[in-house]
Amino acid sequence: MAALRVVFMGTPDFSVPALDALCGDSRFEVVGVYTQPDRPTGRGLQTIPSPVKKAALEKGLPVFQPEKLTLPGEFEKLAALNPDQIVVVAFGQILKKNVLELPKKGCVNIHASLLPRWRGAAPIQRSILEGDAETGVTTMLMAEKLDAGDILMKGTTPIGLEDTAQTLHDRLSKLGAELILPTLKGLADGTLKSQKQNEAQVTYAEKLGKDMEGLDPALTATVLDRRIRALNPWPGTSVWVAGSGGATQRLKVKQARVHAGLKGASGQIFERSGMVLMATAQGCLELQRVQWDGRKEVDAAGFLNGLRGSGQQLPLEIRSKP
Repeated sequence: MAALRVVFMGTPDFSVPALDALCGDSRFEVVGVYTQPDRPTGRGLQTIPSPVKKAALEKGLPVFQPEKLTLPGEFEKLAALNPDQIVVVAFGQILKKNVLELPKKGCVNIHASLLPRWRGAAPIQRSILEGDAETGVTTMLMAEKLDAGDILMKGTTPIGLEDTAQTLHDRLSKLGAELILPTLKGLADGTLKSQKQNEAQVTYAEKLGKDMEGLDPALTATVLDRRIRALNPWPGTSVWVAGSGGATQRLKVKQARVHAGLKGASGQIFERSGMVLMATAQGCLELQRVQWDGRKEVDAAGFLNGLRGSGQQLPLEIRSKP
């Protein structure tokens, strides 16, 4: 039996393990890789290729980077690859009907949630923010409506109390790569049947924004802990405190832990038993790793030493953004 001709579409780190899996199986021939155009990145705004482009070039695969697949001539280039299957993993472009109908065996997507829960842009972060006990990945047949296609396979993983968006991202990326081969094999031999999503159970994972950065001590320690973990690494979480000379300084909170039984004056950062604590409406957060604007990330001991060195002392008052 001839290998299935696969076009892969993906862009970030999350997509690379699935591409690796496809390239490592002789039943599939990756005939083209589509990824977003190279973008200026970082402080120096250097133009760098996407992680998927890097991986594809290392494997000697043909790479295509159209700004939009709807531009003149782009569909014809894709059609010339004669794909049996298109696999999409965080590509970054919405596929139109003509693309969805092009491959003989359909377009398959890997989505980082247990659909129909958390359709949309930020499913990993939203699952942590809402306190979900578990999440996972879903392979599905793509439809014109976002993340609404029929479900093929699912894989689950628990969300631990120390999981961040980054740790969960990495685990789900690997889980998606484990599912893609049995999904495509099942479709090819007719043993895998799809299942429609229950529209009554749909939830949406809205995009993240910088406006989510602030930690409000009027919320509970548990809710704030979820925010810290869900918004790590981006957009991050911070509090603004009264600094030396009355200036307001931003303190980025990188890692914390809930102490539900401890109490303090809500809106204060204070020390107790060697811990740096932030009092909330219910319980306290132990601030384990923090970073002042323009300085290095430190642990609690480094934070306390820095305060003493600058003539400041605890408690610190949390303020609204300047």
